[in-house]
Amino acid sequence: MAASASRLVSRSKQVFAGQAIFQQERMVPVRFFSKEAAPVALKGDEMLKNIFLEVKNKFQTALGVLRKEKITIDPEDPAAVSQYAKVMKTVREKANLFSESERIKYTIQTRTQDIPDARTYLSTLQEIRVKRGISDDLGVEDLMFEALDKVENEIRKPLLRNDKKGMDVLLAEFDKINKKLGIQKEDLPKYEVQLELKIAKAQLEELKKDALEAMETQKKREEFKDEEMVDVKSLDIRNFL
Repeated sequence: MAASASRLVSRSKQVFAGQAIFQQERMVPVRFFSKEAAPVALKGDEMLKNIFLEVKNKFQTALGVLRKEKITIDPEDPAAVSQYAKVMKTVREKANLFSESERIKYTIQTRTQDIPDARTYLSTLQEIRVKRGISDDLGVEDLMFEALDKVENEIRKPLLRNDKKGMDVLLAEFDKINKKLGIQKEDLPKYEVQLELKIAKAQLEELKKDALEAMETQKKREEFKDEEMVDVKSLDIRNFL
């Protein structure tokens, strides 16, 4: 049990440290492109030290939340998934970390800002979706590419993003798709919640897999061969933080 809990703690540390570092990487270009007075230049070592301290503080804040909140490792229980998502949201808010939606939005902004044409833009969005493990259950992407094909056939050339008239026509086609699928801008917060729940379930599945693997490894050791494996749902990470 101790070994499995140790691996769960290690997994949690990787998640939060990675998010904190991503936040720091994101802050560099924001400062660089700021139009305000330039900050005092920092030497390399001092800059690294500041980044390290910032990440350390975010990490400690995250662990502080995890020491108080109970996480049930049961990805098949909607209540457990909802509670896990709630805990992760609290961690992000207190440690000032990105939500998944915010990370995706930032990725889209940085990956697409220099793309001149609509087709490459949509293809890049597709790549980002696949890499983030987000499914397209409604087949929206295919419909969007069909709409783009229609517009480009009408204008008889590739659609550039600075072509205001052509882009207005394409966006109008997208509005038709949204209406057909029942997608409304007012529902975006609901879709973000659904995305966070999907991610929470996937993370719980990973935690469960790690716990089972750790217990199987431990059971092969001579001193534990007669012990029964505990139910993963009974593990309490708080006892090992």
